[in-house]
Amino acid sequence: MASVLNISAYLFTQIADPAALRPVLRERAVARGLKGTILLAEEGINLFLAGGADDLRAFVDELRADARFASLTTKESWSSEQPFQRMLVKHKREIIRMDRPTVRPAAGRAPAVDPATLRRWLEQGRDDRGRDVVLLDTRNAFEVDRGAFAGAVDWRIERFTQFPDAVAAHRDELVGKTVVSYCTGGIRCEKAALHLRDEGIDALQLEGGILGYFEQVGGAHFEGECFVFDERIAVDPRLAPVG
Repeated sequence: MASVLNISAYLFTQIADPAALRPVLRERAVARGLKGTILLAEEGINLFLAGGADDLRAFVDELRADARFASLTTKESWSSEQPFQRMLVKHKREIIRMDRPTVRPAAGRAPAVDPATLRRWLEQGRDDRGRDVVLLDTRNAFEVDRGAFAGAVDWRIERFTQFPDAVAAHRDELVGKTVVSYCTGGIRCEKAALHLRDEGIDALQLEGGILGYFEQVGGAHFEGECFVFDERIAVDPRLAPVG
């Protein structure tokens, strides 16, 4: 029976004191019996947690009581076992490292496309302006190998810091098209879309990433499974662990 609630969430928001916040959040999480990882940086928060449903949701509610995290949204899935070994809270320079200080999502998000609209675009073969739609996978190559959208562009990057150089090398292939950047849960594709737009490319981010797409419309146009960074290894379009 799937009795362990798993959540993933992130939010780009200004945090002036990430080092000071670190022990506070760890104490709260441990007190509720949660396990997983929370990343904190001046640019925001990224978390992957699992535990009892009541305790986990109460932790999130308490986090949202802080005005900085009021708009945090979570993606939920279930597993029969705890997929994490311990509770870690880390202070990082970036919650997702890109090494591009000018890319600051907290100052303004890139435009997004919701899962239902993307599915419709893929089925009709164009966006609502009649333009070609290019799905751009911003994940690392080993993640893509587990599953991806059919026909998506994959630059075989090994780490996200390589993404800007890949954009420079392939920019001309994307200009004049509607580019939808996607990733696991939204965090990479949010930064990716901003960088693409800085380079003159008409880019949107997939709202909620692959997990949000699975949750809202299932696995249409997606081949395989979605890699996740815990002991579940991957989830299918029903958000069920596949090992």
